[in-house]
Amino acid sequence: MSARVQELSGGFDGARLLRHGAGPLFILLWSSGFIFVRIALDYTGPLTLLAVRYALVVAVLLAGTLLLRAAAPRGAAWLHLAVVGLLVQGGNFAFINLSLAHGLPAGAAALIASLQPILVGLLAPWFAGETVSARRWLGLTLGLAGTVVVILARSQIGALPLWGLLFSVFALLSMTAGTLYERRFGIGTGVHPVTANLVQTAAGLAVALPLALWLEPLRFEVTARMIEAMFYLVFANSIVALMLLLAMVRLGEASRVSALFFMVPPTTAVIAWAVLGEHMPPLGWVGLAVSAAGVAVVTLERRRR
Repeated sequence: MSARVQELSGGFDGARLLRHGAGPLFILLWSSGFIFVRIALDYTGPLTLLAVRYALVVAVLLAGTLLLRAAAPRGAAWLHLAVVGLLVQGGNFAFINLSLAHGLPAGAAALIASLQPILVGLLAPWFAGETVSARRWLGLTLGLAGTVVVILARSQIGALPLWGLLFSVFALLSMTAGTLYERRFGIGTGVHPVTANLVQTAAGLAVALPLALWLEPLRFEVTARMIEAMFYLVFANSIVALMLLLAMVRLGEASRVSALFFMVPPTTAVIAWAVLGEHMPPLGWVGLAVSAAGVAVVTLERRRR
């Protein structure tokens, strides 16, 4: 039956298209998020930004769930989705916002986040039952080396804020834990992606809103630039990018998918150069090429049966 459906659909393979097309799109959307968060923080606090962002995302996803009549999760799926939401939405994004608000440069924050594939590669064999081959370790090493070259080429190395560094490390740990947890329990095979994202974002809102009310004065300036940034963070970053990430994790090994994060710092540098006019030194382009080669080694690896 599946072969017949494939024939009638003209050979269209949605899973294959997702494998090959989702990665570049995810990198673009995720990398741009650092720039829009930096813009939005000029008009509000880091936790207030997150709370407003998540409230809007929950409203959009709730409407989408009702429109699509997406089924609710069943049984333990509620708990698993909430845990991933607390780690990825409540932990990762909150700590990234806090690190940027405490003066950590976006490039440094992106560089620390790019260490995630190393942690996933080290922990995946024990936590997610995956085997990381020598070739994949080569790709991870190339990706990290290229990322370091890009950041060093763009930035003047100086004293970095301690709290900014700590918050960025916490974001790294939260995102790594969320990725491994998602892969370990295979949450999404029976859960609609819109419903899954709704539950996870609601879990993040349950963390961000009380903290914003407790720790911040709830300053939120409505300007054209703020509206543009919020629109991007809600739709592109919180809805499309996260759905792509979770879909890719479910289709492939966690270490392979996480290697895409090596491209985030270089891609962020390219976008900043194109949009904000930030200078990209020649050495930075070399690092971008090395990082891209590392990701290619990891993502194009084929298993031999």
